[in-house]
Amino acid sequence: MSIPAANLMTALRSGHSTSPRLTWYGPDSERVELSGRVLDNWVAKTSNLLQDELDAEPGMSIRLDLPAHWKSFVWALAAWQLGMEVVFDATSANLLATDKPDDGAGAGFDAVVAVPLAALAMRWPGELPSGVVDYAAEVRSHGDVFMAHNEPGAGLPAVRGTAALPHGELIDVFAAAQEPSVRLLVRAADGLEQCLAASLGAWKEDGSVVLVHPELDVTEHLLENERVSRP
Repeated sequence: MSIPAANLMTALRSGHSTSPRLTWYGPDSERVELSGRVLDNWVAKTSNLLQDELDAEPGMSIRLDLPAHWKSFVWALAAWQLGMEVVFDATSANLLATDKPDDGAGAGFDAVVAVPLAALAMRWPGELPSGVVDYAAEVRSHGDVFMAHNEPGAGLPAVRGTAALPHGELIDVFAAAQEPSVRLLVRAADGLEQCLAASLGAWKEDGSVVLVHPELDVTEHLLENERVSRP
């Protein structure tokens, strides 16, 4: 039986697959819009990188030392699709994905992945410590379709942070309740765990997400332009 995260990705790539599902507003007028199909493509490539290059498998854990950002959303969905536990706090994990690979935080992990947050980054901007994987340089070479080597179970851990939940409860318990077909404003300042919970709830209801960087003002123009759902 497929776990909820895998079922969610199936829904995102098959139902209204060309419609926006995740829109990111970042600094310097950065706007990235991912349809369901494109989001699934990024998630599949990242899951394949985890599975084929980093030997990740169901039951393993990955700490996301990343801010709320469209790329960190991709990482969480990829890990969940594979059956991994996503760690939001500073506790131990098998793998680390980080946008700060030079601060010595990689000690104690089986592998470390550097994730540049610039939308058009083709590689990490500068030198990386020995053994650190450059996400931007590696991810595009991986397949657009994810096929799990091992079927994950619903009882495996999925979330470790303010909550600790198994995969079977990811969508029904961890995801925040939302209205059907919502176009949800999500503020990155709320933190990655809370932003993902809100976004999973929107996608569960066949909705979409507008994720806004903490330094950006949420103006009436932005709300109207993105047709954000109003309370």
